[in-house]
Amino acid sequence: MIKVAVCGASGKMGKEVVLAVTECAETELVAKIDIAADDMYHSIEEAHRVCDIDVLVDFTQPKSIYENALYCLNNGIKIVIGTTGLKDSEIAHLKELSEKNNTGCFIAPNFSTGAVLMMMFAKQAAKYFDNAEIIELHHNQKKDAPSGTAIKTALMMSEEKQTFANGNCPETETIEGARGGKSYADIHIHSVRMPGYIASQEVIFGSNGQIMTIRHDTMDRKCYMQGVLLAVKHLAEKNDFVYGLDNIL
Repeated sequence: MIKVAVCGASGKMGKEVVLAVTECAETELVAKIDIAADDMYHSIEEAHRVCDIDVLVDFTQPKSIYENALYCLNNGIKIVIGTTGLKDSEIAHLKELSEKNNTGCFIAPNFSTGAVLMMMFAKQAAKYFDNAEIIELHHNQKKDAPSGTAIKTALMMSEEKQTFANGNCPETETIEGARGGKSYADIHIHSVRMPGYIASQEVIFGSNGQIMTIRHDTMDRKCYMQGVLLAVKHLAEKNDFVYGLDNIL
């Protein structure tokens, strides 16, 4: 049995992870961690003193995930990170630390298999289009923008071309930010925050005479659980550093 702890266990995603781990025949829930819950451990350190943890799943907040990951990797706890908001430099450091300490680390901007396929399809389409932009839409309680999924999508597309703003005229924003944020390979990312959404993303490709849109919509957080469990099982067997669920599908 893989002994799993869940950090951020009282949140919407955390509750789903707790249920998924409990129901899975290959995993055992050994600790629920949440700073805001009286009936749970308040820190990873507190849980670690009491529990034997093989893999910790983190769905907390952007401001805490990096420190959580540092603690795990420096104390022999493999970690699956579902919280987005890590900087490129932080991801690079976690990769270095994971390899140095031989402690598995799995970072996934999105655990939905459909969303990951969208990202993979976008990378394939990037070979055939010179212009592209991304629109990501989330609930209005999401604290980071753009989403980790959008950033990862742009990164994957940038592996195919150096720029996706070919032929664009010089631009002047009369309202700052109107064109979104410029990401890898000059891909503009537009972030929408609105009650009613969970998570959606459109990747829009254009060329003379045609537009192609690849879109994924999440209607229920349960769709992430298959990917989370895949990541947990992967680390239990491989103990390596992975960035993106696409690397094990």
